[in-house]
Amino acid sequence: MKTPEQVIADVTTRLRRSWPHVIADDQLCSTGHDSKHATGGSDPPAWPHTFPLGAPGRQELEQRFAAYQAKTLAWRQWHTTQEGIGVQLVDATRRVHGTVQAIPTRLKVTDIDAAAELSGREWVARLARGRARAATLLERFTPPPHLPRMLREVDDWADVDFALLCDAAAWFRDNDATGLTPRQVPVPGMHAKWLNTRQHLVASLAGLETLPLAAAHPPRVHLTYLDPEHRAAGGRRHDCISVGDQAQLPYAPHVVIISENKDTAVAFPAVTGGVCVEGGGFGGAAAAALPWLVGAPLLVYWGDIDAAGFEILDGFRADGVPAISMLMDLATFDRYERYGTSLDRRGNRLGPGTRRDLPHLNAAERTMYHALTDPAWQAHRRIEQERIPLTDALTALRLLQLRYLPVERAAGDGDHDRGLRLRAVIDFWQTSDVPRMDTQPCCWRR
Repeated sequence: MKTPEQVIADVTTRLRRSWPHVIADDQLCSTGHDSKHATGGSDPPAWPHTFPLGAPGRQELEQRFAAYQAKTLAWRQWHTTQEGIGVQLVDATRRVHGTVQAIPTRLKVTDIDAAAELSGREWVARLARGRARAATLLERFTPPPHLPRMLREVDDWADVDFALLCDAAAWFRDNDATGLTPRQVPVPGMHAKWLNTRQHLVASLAGLETLPLAAAHPPRVHLTYLDPEHRAAGGRRHDCISVGDQAQLPYAPHVVIISENKDTAVAFPAVTGGVCVEGGGFGGAAAAALPWLVGAPLLVYWGDIDAAGFEILDGFRADGVPAISMLMDLATFDRYERYGTSLDRRGNRLGPGTRRDLPHLNAAERTMYHALTDPAWQAHRRIEQERIPLTDALTALRLLQLRYLPVERAAGDGDHDRGLRLRAVIDFWQTSDVPRMDTQPCCWRR
């Protein structure tokens, strides 16, 4: 036999599932509307409802009669404390050891208000708030489709937000907003971010499928030109391109570096035929829409060595951006670990987070990602890319050029000193402390 606390938990579960539908039906009926219009069907009423207590069989009852007597007494004592709120303890007559016994077997809850009283004060307040808001919606608007869903969605809103929802919906119902941006809608107290996250509710109340607002601005890509000859000739150093524009770069880039952070992109050293893109302001789909970026002979992604950096890299590749990672492996982490951090921007300790399935990482990247998301990992969980000297980054890029570009592009100079420069890069790499990157073939080159 269940205890009163266990049955109350069952009552609360049913209440949580049913309250918006019950309130919507009641308010629609009281205002003369067809409840099926906004509740979506004719399901049987949720209340009253009878909850089983878990009555024992005859053999178990006779074997453990003393224990069931104590439970019966507990139920009757509990029931005396609930008089007047609409609950009934239903008995069944059972024969035990030749005697007739009344055993409580069910608890009947007469209506939703009785269920709320059993479930706690917060539920009484929730029903009162829901009824008041449903009445306001039906007073000011045509009953919206799926009224119960709307009541549930606005349940935890502050009163000021609910009032703003009504004002915004009324404005869109009575005015033509075609071509306006969210910031231009003249509703007092409403800002663009508020509207952007609630457009579906405003449209539903206003009787519209969608709000006729202007389309969002296309993503913009900020970039830095790295080619020394272009700079020496007076060409602009920085640029901004809107995705979808037919923009022509001043030269066809041989090397494109997507940098997670702006400071690194702006300050990256000169690279012949190079462009460095700020990766923080757009996603993989926007990058994939730039032919000069995805078509570059060498496309590199360089980000923080943390879980988010690898998730961003995987997202770029999933969207069709075949970038090779740079300085994001275990060797790089070991070399610069002393510059790492275990705190986020707010000073909170970084945890392992939730490890995600990232199918587009290669073996070395996945090893590093799994280490950073391992709860047992004792080292720092983030090394920001700005902590790595740009001279080391340039050397790492040169090695990638040697591996993936024809010799003349990797050198970036004339025939006279091409060999000397290539030899210098190789010698520097072999004798310096710059971490060796994974040398296995990269699966992200066309």
